[in-house]
Amino acid sequence: MTIESTGWLLDLYEDAEQGIKVWVLGEDGRRRCLRHAFAITFYAGGPAERLRQAWRYLRTQPVRVRLERTQREDLFSGPKTVLAVQVRNAAAQFGLFQEMARRFPDLDYYDADIPLALRFGAAYDVFPLARCRLVVDADDRLQQIAALDSRWELDPSPPPLRLLTIMPDVDPFHAAPASLVVRSERAVYRLELERPRPLLVNLAAILSRHDPDLLLTNWGDTWLFPYLFKLSEACGIPFNPNRDTSRGVLQIKERSYFTYGQVVYRGQQTHLYGRWHIDQLNAMMYGEYRLQGVLEQARVTGLPVQEIARKSPGSGITAMQMQTALRRGVLVPYQKQEAEQFKSALDLIQADMGGLVYQPLIGLHEHVAEIDFVSMYPSIMAHFNISPETVGVYGQEAQPIPQIGIRVKQERQGLVPETLRPLLEMRLAIKQRLATLERHDCRYAPYKARASALKWLLVVCFGYLGYKNARFGRIESHQAVTAYAREILLQAKETAEDLGFTVLHMYVDGLWVHKPGASAVPDFQPLLEAIAQNTHLPIALEGVYRWVMFLPSRMDRRVPVANRYFGVFQDGSIKVRGIEARRHDSAAFIADIQMEVLQRLAQAPDGCSLPGCLPDILALLRRRLADLRAGRVPLEQLLVSQTLSRELTEYRTPSPAARAAAQLEALGKHLRPGQRIRFIYMLGKPGVRAWDLPTPPDPATVDVSVYQKLLLRAASAALAPLGLDEAEIQMRLDGCTQPVMRLKPKGKGTRVKGIGGSGEWLVASG
Repeated sequence: MTIESTGWLLDLYEDAEQGIKVWVLGEDGRRRCLRHAFAITFYAGGPAERLRQAWRYLRTQPVRVRLERTQREDLFSGPKTVLAVQVRNAAAQFGLFQEMARRFPDLDYYDADIPLALRFGAAYDVFPLARCRLVVDADDRLQQIAALDSRWELDPSPPPLRLLTIMPDVDPFHAAPASLVVRSERAVYRLELERPRPLLVNLAAILSRHDPDLLLTNWGDTWLFPYLFKLSEACGIPFNPNRDTSRGVLQIKERSYFTYGQVVYRGQQTHLYGRWHIDQLNAMMYGEYRLQGVLEQARVTGLPVQEIARKSPGSGITAMQMQTALRRGVLVPYQKQEAEQFKSALDLIQADMGGLVYQPLIGLHEHVAEIDFVSMYPSIMAHFNISPETVGVYGQEAQPIPQIGIRVKQERQGLVPETLRPLLEMRLAIKQRLATLERHDCRYAPYKARASALKWLLVVCFGYLGYKNARFGRIESHQAVTAYAREILLQAKETAEDLGFTVLHMYVDGLWVHKPGASAVPDFQPLLEAIAQNTHLPIALEGVYRWVMFLPSRMDRRVPVANRYFGVFQDGSIKVRGIEARRHDSAAFIADIQMEVLQRLAQAPDGCSLPGCLPDILALLRRRLADLRAGRVPLEQLLVSQTLSRELTEYRTPSPAARAAAQLEALGKHLRPGQRIRFIYMLGKPGVRAWDLPTPPDPATVDVSVYQKLLLRAASAALAPLGLDEAEIQMRLDGCTQPVMRLKPKGKGTRVKGIGGSGEWLVASG
């Protein structure tokens, strides 16, 4: 007898005895664990004799397998004869593959390490949180499953999830917590840590009573669960936070790795079975799009919720490409196989130019429109069919790629464009919906989080085309995208100039334009339509500035900086890039004051009114400096947070962060590369004090001069529209109003007028 029902797919994982377990949340509110027999197939390619030897070896193994010689599609070389190895028990597949790869390292392997959730999703066209129709027999064996909605639904039916949050009362790295605060929708519990046995018993009882689908924690990965497991072992009281209590938790070690020019640290992880656990402070992009964005990424990538929460968006794009390959019947290589084609030095110069960056015109500009291409690089991939298997392939309909002398095949949609197209359409649909909603609408925040989650998947898809370890990466396709992007941005510039606009700045996928008499949104609409028509890519108006300031380099005021500017839109909102208020290593005291200065400047209706804001701003700076000198600024506001770039022993000249980390190291608190450390600048040696030392710092020993210098630097950036530098701000704060005489460099240049007493800047042209 079979029973048909509907519910949401929550979790699935392999089981050594029962194949796989599938957890569903039924529409009746029941959480059910279903068993399902699910065979896994991987492939090996190579010389026929080696494949026969592998066949004979596999026949001697205790794992039950079904072997077959077959043909499968290779993305780059077409049909390929391979050995298909079907493993009946999903839990045994990866171990068998690893042993086979050790004995036959010269073979090529495919579909060998694809996550189970992706295989299951591709086989049955389902995904995490999909609303499904289920057919189950009397023994809770899953017979059929089919999705009733699409992963691309604009308004999917939300499952009635139960949530439980667990947090210590303080940061465990800073001080020893005294209690845990546990919250459900209906109750709040405070559990004291000094009594381990009642703590474990009560926490287990709370989990049993509320049976949450998601445990949301702070420091859950890095402190809470390791602490609870140690207590459990010491007290002899079992503690298992899984819903599936037949399994132990999955713990993954911490690690540091280098990516995109920076060192990243990932703390140890605790994954649960039958329910999810997300550590808000150890999730990769949780601060950017919160829980709603994590759930959206799980739906579109097919990766389990607690896994995608901790993975980078690049892992999500890789998962999506794998699923596309599985649905197409294309082999997924275990390791990247396509090397870069030979290029001459001239070819390399032409191909490896990256995105187009235009030097901005330094100074203050009024009534400026910022125009951005919508997801420019992914849109180029989808529109021009840029994919590893299509670039550099000459066909009947192949099109030449600008500047780099190779072509892109158009006969069939590439794997990467096929993966990205629905993602692009989904993000555009959500952005259009957002444009119709007020910010206070209860639907606005969830839509915004989902759009952000999709944006990050699209942001990284370009980088993964050229990533050295990407399964479906190829550097030529990466170079093709940047070549098209440069050409399209130049087309946009020419279109703007043909319509009488002056292009003040261009940066990779956007441009800033000005035209006398154009100050309202409708004035720029003809330009948007002309650019879209000429480039065939979606474009949007980010906004029209009342005024925008493009800042020079701090080292040389004649040199512009591409991504260092701030401005005020017509609605009064402020946009900042590259200054202290935007930087993660700025003390809150400094960043907040800089934003206060900008908010006062934003009250001016136009650029000519900005000097009238100066007396109020100077009064503000005097008050803040007086608070700093008198010790009235809370120490937490003076914290500087920086990232360790290497192990402490590798520093030749220790940075402030390294000196602070050494203080913690002496107390047994070890930090890995990629971890952030908080410290305060102090008088005397070593000049800093780590915030997470056992005793708080003495406020009287704070190095006020350092923070005063940082404050003046931040103020000078914000007051650049008035032509004031640090020295002149200091003089005005001291009561002197005489402008500082500044020498002007010799040579040709473009004069950009400053409003303050320091006259004009001479800016190097070109």
